[in-house]
Amino acid sequence: MKLKKITSALMSAVLAATMLLSGCADNTVSSDSGSEQQTTTSSTEQTGDVTAAEGNELTSLEVIRLMGNGTNLGNTLEAYNHGGYINGMNPADFETGWGQPYTSPEMIQGMKDAGFDTLRIPIAWTNGINFESGDYTIDERLMARVEEVVNYALDADMYVIINDHWDGGWWGMFGSADMAVREQGMELYKAMWTQIAERFKDYSYKLIFESANEELGDRLNDKEITGSKGVLSQNECYEKAYEINSEFVKLIRSTGGNNADRFLLIAGYNTDITMTCDDRFKMPEDTAEDKLLLSVHYYTPWDYCGTDAIKQWGSPDDYKEMNGLFERLSKFSEQGYGVVIGEYAVMGGGKENVDDFYNNLLDNCDLYDFCPVLWDCSEFYKRRSLAWADETIAEIFDTRRYAKSEKGVALEDIKSAAKTRIDEAYEAATAAFMEETDILPSDDKAVAWIMFQSSDWGVAYSVGDSYDPTNKTMGVHAQNAEITGEGTYTISLDFSDLGGVKGTAFSALGIYNGETLFPGYIVTIDNILLNGAPYELAGKEYTSSDDGKCTRVNLYNGWVNKAPEDARTPDGDLTGCTAQIMPLDNKVTVNTLSITFTYSAP
Repeated sequence: MKLKKITSALMSAVLAATMLLSGCADNTVSSDSGSEQQTTTSSTEQTGDVTAAEGNELTSLEVIRLMGNGTNLGNTLEAYNHGGYINGMNPADFETGWGQPYTSPEMIQGMKDAGFDTLRIPIAWTNGINFESGDYTIDERLMARVEEVVNYALDADMYVIINDHWDGGWWGMFGSADMAVREQGMELYKAMWTQIAERFKDYSYKLIFESANEELGDRLNDKEITGSKGVLSQNECYEKAYEINSEFVKLIRSTGGNNADRFLLIAGYNTDITMTCDDRFKMPEDTAEDKLLLSVHYYTPWDYCGTDAIKQWGSPDDYKEMNGLFERLSKFSEQGYGVVIGEYAVMGGGKENVDDFYNNLLDNCDLYDFCPVLWDCSEFYKRRSLAWADETIAEIFDTRRYAKSEKGVALEDIKSAAKTRIDEAYEAATAAFMEETDILPSDDKAVAWIMFQSSDWGVAYSVGDSYDPTNKTMGVHAQNAEITGEGTYTISLDFSDLGGVKGTAFSALGIYNGETLFPGYIVTIDNILLNGAPYELAGKEYTSSDDGKCTRVNLYNGWVNKAPEDARTPDGDLTGCTAQIMPLDNKVTVNTLSITFTYSAP
């Protein structure tokens, strides 16, 4: 992907852009800090023209469409320096501590003009709380600065989300073995949100409170503050997450004002889609009707989104994974809860297909009425220069999903168009992958291939007993072989386009339908070429099957310590047989791997 500063012409277009809505048209609401100025002029059922209502007559599903596309003010007010505060520093000075500029109204207006209608503001509130002493008062200097930034966003006519974000890991108090520490954790949480709620209770309904970040889940056992890992089981973590979310809702409602029916964003379990869709996760009860939203994050696969282990995205399996997770998440929409993808991003440079990833994610949000909120620490939208770092990404948010282009379009048409794009993207990815092989899986065909997983789990090719040439990391090239009976065959993998991979966590020679079409046949490895040079096996191979359908020879399988009962060799002797004949650690770079083998009848 080519990165460059946005041109002055494109910048003018960006600054001229109005809001971007996921599955809706523009938001005609105006508001200023501390007051509610909201009107409604149109139906929410026939078109995407949803507007805010007098009071808070909107449902959570309706407000999601108004929230459009969002972005995060990342690494700013959540920049953690509690120790500095205890030593006398001004907590309002910490927002530049993680490399971001001091927030200005122009920056926030620039985000609005660039196509974002929601701003999520992560906050570390204990930067201004001397909680170790039992005093849970939020320092007025920090509270005033948060309020100032909230006002910038409301003045820019944005929806605003504020939360308590990691915050040094004090959340681990909830999982402490010491019940007194757990009670202190709840006291801190309630005292914190009581003060926040009282400060903002008369603010516009465009201000949304979020119960937590990623901490409601396994991180309730964090040890950063307590000094020792917590003792809660996962079931107990689910129960505690429900308790915390329930206390959050009850507390906010009890403060009155607009908080009585303000939209509240409930953090999912670990904000992970799969774990939040688990039946153990439950949304809290609420005295207000249809005012709860659900927050989850999307960084899947993490090795692509969050690390440099994978540089490409867009295989059929990648599309299936994303589409399947979003479809699964839609169960909350069906229950009446608006869903916010509170964070998503492809971080780090030099990665391909970032625009494909974003387009498909945003299409899913259009289809299911989710609000996507980009995680950004000036990597994508540069706050200092008020410019996008990449024109392709700018176009996604400013042109293709320009809100006014959807004005007056029926919601069902918006959803139908999104579904069409999702289907077309998947079909195109499948066609592109199929061009690389002339051997497609078939029930009446046996195919030999190399299953492979790199040692860092970042690169893979068709791992599992079902042969699937589309299930691979982009950039991996394979030569597979159709098995027609006894004979000698060669199969290979080429990782050169990826610059090679480091070692292997798992690898096997597989023959799809081998047990079905050629029962009892035996594989004898004639040679293995690693980067073109002969590789000496570390033991004797054996032939077996895990599922009774696929014939397998383990090359490196660390989970198998002895030959299974169905293991077979040409001489019938299993002495020296091992599932680790090709141990390659992460110090070994694999550019090419080729295996020649003989397939013989029993």
